[in-house]
Amino acid sequence: MSVEKRFLIENKLGLHARAATQLAKLAMAFDAKISLSQGGKTAEADSVLGLMLLESSQGKEVLVRCEGPDQDQALLAIGDLIQAKFNEDE
Repeated sequence: MSVEKRFLIENKLGLHARAATQLAKLAMAFDAKISLSQGGKTAEADSVLGLMLLESSQGKEVLVRCEGPDQDQALLAIGDLIQAKFNEDE
């Protein structure tokens, strides 16, 4: 059974290259299948290009879904990264 939660993209540039790279690196650290969905599109969290193709800009909501042994930790960590605005100085 998977876990999922919606998060609001708050950083000014949205899910751009650097943010997508950070998210992908974080996703690869967990033993879980992680995907993000927004606007009818879905991308695997370990694919920088896939994440960028979601076109998740500031103010958009993404659904993060995790499934696997580390699913709870993965959801928490990815949620923290998104809520921390990908550690960007705005």
